[in-house]
Amino acid sequence: MKASSVKGKRVIVTGGAGVIGRELLKLLSREGARILSVDRHPLPEGDWPGISHIQKDLGGDSLEELRDFQPQVILHLAATFERSEESPSFWDINWHDNTLLSHRIVDLTKDMPELEVFVFASSYLPYSPSLYLKPSWRGDVVYLKEDDLIVPRNLCGAAKFYTEGELEFIKEVLKPSLRIVHARIYRVYGCGSRDVISRWVRAALAGDEIEVYNKENRFDYIFVGDVAEGLLRLAESPDAEGPVNLSYGTARRVQDVLDILVEYIPSAKARIRDLGSKEPFEASCADLTLLNQFCGWSPPTELKKGIKAIIDFEQNRAGHNIE
Repeated sequence: MKASSVKGKRVIVTGGAGVIGRELLKLLSREGARILSVDRHPLPEGDWPGISHIQKDLGGDSLEELRDFQPQVILHLAATFERSEESPSFWDINWHDNTLLSHRIVDLTKDMPELEVFVFASSYLPYSPSLYLKPSWRGDVVYLKEDDLIVPRNLCGAAKFYTEGELEFIKEVLKPSLRIVHARIYRVYGCGSRDVISRWVRAALAGDEIEVYNKENRFDYIFVGDVAEGLLRLAESPDAEGPVNLSYGTARRVQDVLDILVEYIPSAKARIRDLGSKEPFEASCADLTLLNQFCGWSPPTELKKGIKAIIDFEQNRAGHNIE
């Protein structure tokens, strides 16, 4: 089926001020969508043509402005993440910023008769960690598929899977014509982000120590611009529905990230502190069969190119010179 366009359509983006949200807003603006961005934070200063942005806590504030906008498309990104081993303080944060917030957005769809598509930025965290976590390094990579075993890895993974379930209930019981996509996103990195690659780049440029462990871990890293494009393509692809993996599709070692970083910033090599093995080894990767089938597309940004973009961004922002 031919892809539809968001041109001229009313589109809500939650979490629009986040690192993925900002990239997505730019794409939607270029596509000619009518956009309502919502986030508790403001958008950065600059030109945001065709975009109305409102600041509110989606977990507690009134959602009347979202209802009155009567969107045809929702791209729901708003969420809070912590590290895989979540701290006790994350319990309340997860409930408010992930479970409750998403429940309120899903519930609001009942009052949106013109809504056609709901794309939810989910995660690979609902997949059972028994599939890809091992007590010792064996070198084999597990390509996770959308119908693999679900046993959420942590609180955030549980919240993501619960929201997927609520959306499926809405479709089954109340809005059978609503097309729902659960984009299961893997390890995102990008310019201006808090992800580990960006943190290491900033540390390297500042001459700070970089602490690493489990250097043989293999993750599927996806550049933030590719995440935004993938979400838009899923929104525009009429056959896309249900869980769909969204990542680069290649597992790279933590050591590979460090090698690329040292290639661009040689002085960082002496400041890498290896903490050895601290936890079970991970070797996870996305099976992209459904993404390719629905969108006829794969994320194009290879890890080395993405890291170079982050280095250039941080240099321009802070005025660093690479030694």
